[in-house]
Amino acid sequence: MDDIAAAIKQELSAIETQEQIRILYACESGSRAWGFASHDSDYDVRFLYVRPQDAYLRVDVPRNVIERPIVDDLDINGWDIFKALRLLRKSNPPLLEWLLSPIIYRESSASIEELRTLARHFYSPAALYYHYSRMAEGNYRQYLQGKAEVILKKYLYTIRPLIALLFLEQQGQLPPTNFLETLLQVQLPEEVRTHIHALIARKQGSAELGIGAPDTVLNAFIEERLNAWGKHAFNVPEQAKITQELDNVLQHIFTE
Repeated sequence: MDDIAAAIKQELSAIETQEQIRILYACESGSRAWGFASHDSDYDVRFLYVRPQDAYLRVDVPRNVIERPIVDDLDINGWDIFKALRLLRKSNPPLLEWLLSPIIYRESSASIEELRTLARHFYSPAALYYHYSRMAEGNYRQYLQGKAEVILKKYLYTIRPLIALLFLEQQGQLPPTNFLETLLQVQLPEEVRTHIHALIARKQGSAELGIGAPDTVLNAFIEERLNAWGKHAFNVPEQAKITQELDNVLQHIFTE
């Protein structure tokens, strides 16, 4: 892991030079951040960056994303800070997961902690519900429901968003990015918990889970959760807009 982390940091520095940007934050996302990576899982690195101020003072501003082709299991791309702040205002769940990632490769701006604080205080439960429920339902309908054989790892990709919603419902807080940490803090039937842990252990100890018979316990849990949460399950009054707070963060970034 130390060698990989060093290679990732070196690549981030190379991107800074090539793109003439400043990387404010870089983290792991995906299965490694969630805590159930297999031996051959990619490294999904995501970063937030800012360009020199003059770059934004033009009619044709630069693209607000930077993407690199996947090389040697390294998948790396980033978002411009303007894009990130606008998405944070909408409680974009992938961005929230990045900010709370347990694996951080770089954090070179004090403003990142300001963004975490804003995220925790002003997130939209409705936005999280919409994202995670659609993710869970889509995976379940496409890969698991009514199948004679299933791709077993799809259970984890279906259950992870459901556990995030359980955490949101039971704790009233943003769920941790690490799935194991989230799982530890939610109440659910012990049989379901046992089946989830068994899948995680198998995935962590092998290249991939492969194909297998459907898990009737997990299927029942997934369907029960999807049916229990109606469209208005988390449709609580929205928090106050945070545009001014985000503008303040942006000013801090440009004066660092």
